[in-house]
Amino acid sequence: MKKILIFGSGGAGKSTLARELGTILGLEVIHLDAWYWNPGWVETPKAEWQSIIQDLTLRESWIMDGNYGGTLDVRLSVADTVIFLDFPRLLCLSRVIKRRFMYAGQSRPDMASDCPERLNWEFLKYI
Repeated sequence: MKKILIFGSGGAGKSTLARELGTILGLEVIHLDAWYWNPGWVETPKAEWQSIIQDLTLRESWIMDGNYGGTLDVRLSVADTVIFLDFPRLLCLSRVIKRRFMYAGQSRPDMASDCPERLNWEFLKYI
């Protein structure tokens, strides 16, 4: 296993699993949220995002967590291991709410800087 892709619902535990596997396997962990979001929750433009994904997937080995359906085909084509976290909606929602309070006013370790944890109705509906 040299290129592991982890995806699933928000609150499923993608980043936590990626960190733990990274420690166990000694692989670089790439949190896509940290690459996609710019300070102040500004999205990366689509063309630039495609280029970033191309560059990241060319690395020799990694554990990559995140959804980003527009680039899933690229990531799936190079991953040798895929982990899909499929947990009950209520569990994921409770984790997201817990995370909101844990990181209130600050950015999570797997998120870009200056993107303080937030919770909105749109994200809850997505889950």
